[in-house]
Amino acid sequence: MKLPLKGIVPPVITPLINNDTLDVKGLEKLVEHLISGGVHGLFMLGTTGEATSLSYELRKELIKRTSELVAHRIPVVVGITDTSLEGSLEIAEYSASVGLDGVVIAPPYYLPISQDEMKEYLEVIVPKLPLPFLMYDMPGCTKIHMSVGTIRRAKELGAIGVKDSSGDINYLYSLIQEFKDSPDFSIIAGTELFLPETILYGGHGAVAGGANLFPKLFVDLYNASVEQDIEKIRVLREQMIMINDLIYNVGKHTSKYIKGIKCALSVMDICDDYVAWPIRRYGKEERGKIKQYMDTLNEIIN
Repeated sequence: MKLPLKGIVPPVITPLINNDTLDVKGLEKLVEHLISGGVHGLFMLGTTGEATSLSYELRKELIKRTSELVAHRIPVVVGITDTSLEGSLEIAEYSASVGLDGVVIAPPYYLPISQDEMKEYLEVIVPKLPLPFLMYDMPGCTKIHMSVGTIRRAKELGAIGVKDSSGDINYLYSLIQEFKDSPDFSIIAGTELFLPETILYGGHGAVAGGANLFPKLFVDLYNASVEQDIEKIRVLREQMIMINDLIYNVGKHTSKYIKGIKCALSVMDICDDYVAWPIRRYGKEERGKIKQYMDTLNEIIN
């Protein structure tokens, strides 16, 4: 994997037929949809990929099939976050065995931990990892917002970058500032609306959920940001905001982001819209709204 990892690296949804069955044809269509859209890499088994709701067997099947489908055309990294260190290492070792390029580590979830405990955890797990690793700050799911100092320690241990999904743009800027003299250390926004600012300020890219639907839009916005084409950034950002306002906001539950993306992909005839337990897919009324919104977006987004 060429460093730094940069560009648009979608947090790929996991196409499912039911809780135990991967939508294999859907995965194939989704991978080709993303690669043909020009994305720079894939992030499997992240939050958008519902990793923590899937069995190890299903995670491994997804990893293996994705590796075979991508065939090293672009880098593929995989989330290994788990409540146990052994579980994380099991997925990391399997990912290495089937040819993936890297792993992504967020803090073990459920029990709250301190910054010092997170640093000690890294000191234990990193020497056992078979692949390069990125850090993943996701305080909304892990009960800890990793400090810049914790990320600095991760880099000292060999981390090749960090994905920031805190939603705190000042924190994102502080990461870019802290590692500005380390050009191979990737600073990647997990909040897709921050993509232009990330690049203009000196970061490297975005893990953008909307790129599951419209990969070319996000690649074009990334390129416009690299080229500092402010007018093009303005036009493309407005389209990106429409995705946020429409597809991510059907219904009242916080799960509407994942459900919205999966339902939209189903409307596009790419994959099934099944969502792993305990989240449930949209019903007829919500699906009708998503179809209407996708018709609108397809008229606007090239």
